Amino acid sequence: MPAVFLRDRALIRVSGAEAQSFLQNLITTDIVSLGTDEARPGALLTPQGKILFDFMIWQDGDSYVMETDGSQRDALLKRLAMYKLRAAVDLKADGEGVTVSWDDGSAGPGWEDSRFAKAGIAVFRNVGGHGDSDPAAYDALRAVHGVAVSGLDYALQDAFPHDVLMDINGGLSFRKGCYVGQEVVSRMQHRGTARRRVVTVTSAEPLPASGSEITAAGKPIGTIGTVVGHEGIAIVRIDRAGEAIAAGKPLLAGTVPVTLALPAWSGLVFPSAADEATA
Repeated sequence: MPAVFLRDRALIRVSGAEAQSFLQNLITTDIVSLGTDEARPGALLTPQGKILFDFMIWQDGDSYVMETDGSQRDALLKRLAMYKLRAAVDLKADGEGVTVSWDDGSAGPGWEDSRFAKAGIAVFRNVGGHGDSDPAAYDALRAVHGVAVSGLDYALQDAFPHDVLMDINGGLSFRKGCYVGQEVVSRMQHRGTARRRVVTVTSAEPLPASGSEITAAGKPIGTIGTVVGHEGIAIVRIDRAGEAIAAGKPLLAGTVPVTLALPAWSGLVFPSAADEATA
């Protein structure tokens, strides 16, 4: 079982009598339905519906643990404290570093990552450093299955939850009550206006560096993020990609010919010209 220590991850513990209601009314994740052995993605949005902070969240006894990038933790703690007001909630930094492990589906230690579970891969997140596998192995796993992370694949305050598939991977609820930015993402869901989506990128030769532009018939449609050899992740305009694919026009990452695919677990397909005409 590969096990990779992600030393740049940091933890926040949210506890207290009103911890559940506090988070339920603030973040995108439905934590009332969160299983005790499950880790789900989530975000705290801007009022305009863009991702201000992203994280994984799981239940640990009577507390909730939010795992985020170490560079985000202090700012996220400060923002959570701003919303706390008089709620019976305790917020504190709670350690650094998370180990992810995976195999072909058997049980493992820690909390199972719902993003990979959608793809039929059992990935477990555990607190602390317990793994010595090459971190590139985890990036390769993400690249194959289209699991995007902020910093590498998208910039905070520049992406909607739909862009990174939170509407499909368990990170975005449309059934619970209001939370910050909920009106915007609900409107996107009901109108079907999400056009930027995560895709996997493959090529016959090594992909160019992260940040390289992806073009369809010479027109920019997105930017490549994570790159591991011949595999990568990008967020692109799938309407423009679909049009180019249907017309047999070239898709390039920099100057490298590539193939784009929507993650199979997402159930998404590239829109056709007919879809665009009736949208």
